[in-house]
Order: sequence, then C-alpha cells, then structure tokens
Amino acid sequence: MPFVPMDVFADRAARIQTYLGERDLCAFIVSTPDNFFMVSGFLLDVAPWERPVAAVIPREGDPFLVMNELSTNHLLMAAERGSLFIGDYVIYTEHPRWQNRTYSRAQWGELLALQLKERGITGGTLAVEGSGPGALKIAEPAFGFVDETPFLVEMREVKYPAELAIMRECAALTDFGQDRYMEHVKPDKNVAAFDHEIAAVMIEEAARRFPADHFQVRMRGQSGPASASPHGTGADCGAVFERGHGVVNIIIGNLSGLTVENERTLFVGPPNDQQRAAFAVATEACEAAAAQMVVGNLVSSADAAAQAVIERAGFGANINHRTGHGMGIAGHEFPDDMPVLHRPFKEREVYSAEPGIYIYGLGGFRHDDSVVVGAETPEVLTKRSKRIEDQTVAV
Repeated sequence: MPFVPMDVFADRAARIQTYLGERDLCAFIVSTPDNFFMVSGFLLDVAPWERPVAAVIPREGDPFLVMNELSTNHLLMAAERGSLFIGDYVIYTEHPRWQNRTYSRAQWGELLALQLKERGITGGTLAVEGSGPGALKIAEPAFGFVDETPFLVEMREVKYPAELAIMRECAALTDFGQDRYMEHVKPDKNVAAFDHEIAAVMIEEAARRFPADHFQVRMRGQSGPASASPHGTGADCGAVFERGHGVVNIIIGNLSGLTVENERTLFVGPPNDQQRAAFAVATEACEAAAAQMVVGNLVSSADAAAQAVIERAGFGANINHRTGHGMGIAGHEFPDDMPVLHRPFKEREVYSAEPGIYIYGLGGFRHDDSVVVGAETPEVLTKRSKRIEDQTVAV
C-alpha cells in the first residue's frame, strides 16, 4: 500500500489555483498540520506555533514550502520515498549562528516575503487560514489577507478513491485489533496497560502488512461504570477489567495520513438483562445511522434515525452526544454538526456512526463504524461483528 499518490495532490493544487483565479487572490498560504498534509503530502513534524511553516500555492507557478531546519532530513527522506508533493522548499534555522548566515526563526516572515517576491508576488490579497501569518504581515505590509478556511474544509470532505483504498486497509487493521482485544481481555488486567499491549500487536501487524508506510494507533478502553463517561473519567490509571463489566473499546488508526475509527462494546462474562437491552438498542441505532449515509439523504437524518431508535426503546435520557462526525486526515473532521446539518450527503464522504447510551453506575454502550457515503448504499469500512455472542468473553 503506497502513501497517498501524487496525482491526488496535483489535482488539489490545480483546484486551489482555479479557486484563486476566480477570486483574484495571488496565493494560498497553508500552515496548520492537517491542511499542510492535504496540500503537500508531508506529515508535519513540528508544531507551527513553535516552529512556523508555510505551504504556498501561488495562483500561477509551482507550490513551495518554507520550513524549519528540524525537518531537514525528514524532507529528504520523504522526497526519496516519493511521498513529498512539494519539492521546492527553503529552510530557516532555529537561531542565529555565525557559521550559518541564513534566516533564523525570528526572521521567518521575512524569508516567506522574500520567497513570494522572487515569484513575482509583491502585493495583493493572500488566501490564508484564520488571520494568516502575523510575521508576514510585519515583514510585508503590502499584502491583504482573507480567511479561506471553508474552501479547505470543503476540499477535505469528499475523499479521492485512492484515499478510500487506504482507509479500507486501515479499517482492516482496526478489525484485527478488535479481534485480538476479544481474544486476550481477561478480568483483573489493568485497562490502560492492556490497551498498550493490543496497540503493540497492531503496530507489529501494520509493519508486516505495510513496512514502508506510516501507521499510528490510539486506544482507549473503559470498563464498567467508567464507560458511562464517553471520553474517560479523568482518574482511571488503576482501572481493571472486572467480571460483569461492559467495556467500550475505542481503536483509532491512522495509516498513511488517513484516519479510521472502530469501537465496540463487549462484556467480561455474561451480561445481565439491563446490559443486554442497552447493547441491543445501541447496535440497532448504529446500524440505523449508517443506513442513512446515502446520497440524497440529509446529514441530519443519520442522527435522527439513531436518536429515534434510542428514544423508542426508552433510553432517550441516556444520550450524551451526537451520532457522528466527518473523518479523514483528522479523526474528527468537518462536518461536526451532524444533528443540525440539513444538507444532503456527498458521495465519498466518510463519517463515524457512533450513537451511544450512557447509564450512570452501569456503563456505556456504543459501537462506532467508519462509513463511506454511497450513491445507493453506504460502505461500512469496519467489519468487526456487533453480535452480542461475539462480544462476550467467557470467564
């Protein structure tokens, strides 16, 4: 499995240049990590607030980068493996050094202004994220700035077929992780430590399948009453699995810069009647939400479908969050306002379907599938069974 192919980035660059021409903007400056990857193919290895960087797509001419020296060898390696779309870059140093008379961190705005000038861009309006680089405003006051973040968001919503291929492979890895989780979870094991054990197994498997790629995994299991808090209790270092606990297991994988979510509810030993009832409703709600993710349906219909299932079963008071969100380069991408977003789904968007039921003192019940919006039927990327028989550990 290769990294995202270069023709994807080339198409994005062409779309950005067309957009700039239509609005009489002279260049687009991108500096946040996720959008930086979207236009360049480079997995940013610095925090831009600490070491500012810029990916610049001029209205005419080739894109270029202004980078910090920490990334020097990473850039060379990315170019060698063919995953760097923008190969024209300049580098500034961490601090002034007598033996290296290049621009320093304090002068990075001047370097960016110089690179624009050398390409004939000395004034006019620049498209930026937010308010744009403050250092450039100081270095070259002739520029105007307009926030064009919504255009970048729109570009990320619909995935290219090559991106979906990577997300399918990532989903298969997360299914592998869910399988291993079910095989090895036992009472009295520390939850956080066990999460790391399974993450290590997944990384080894990813290295076997895709030895030349990038893979990261984040796991968060919550067992028993703690699972009623969707994002953790804030004080669970010593938490262990116990007989009778329900467990919400979260696996978030990122392969070659693209993210997939995969969550399942499981039981350590036979569930009681209340657990069975909540599990069944959470499962039905997850599948009802995913079924709505078809071109022509409203985005809000997925949330409404899941909510209707939960409320009809009498668990309406136990809903604590929306049904899902967009995903792709980031785990949580736009659109994030699913319940009130009344535009139609777009083909090849990817959403999570993760409605939940949270009963204080008992636990949480949530499955999360990553779903591709289809022209006629949705494609559920995450395949791990949601049957209660397959989600119950014999102890």
